[in-house]
Amino acid sequence: MNLFVGNLPFTTSDHDLRGLFEPFGQVDSARVITDRETGRSRGFGFVEMPDDAGRAAIEELDGSDMGGRNIVVNEARPKR
Repeated sequence: MNLFVGNLPFTTSDHDLRGLFEPFGQVDSARVITDRETGRSRGFGFVEMPDDAGRAAIEELDGSDMGGRNIVVNEARPKR
């Protein structure tokens, strides 16, 4: 399952994102999206993990506080 994670603090690293999701199960990948030109975080990322673990993570983490921001966690939808 591919998860979208939004409203991340701009200081969040790939490692931080992985650590946030690991309590729910195996994390296949965790990536914070950065601006191509500046290299700074764009405030969102994607996490890939098994379906059951992904659903549990959405249930627990959506709307939770991370670094003073309420993060958004849901199933990623393909680009249109």
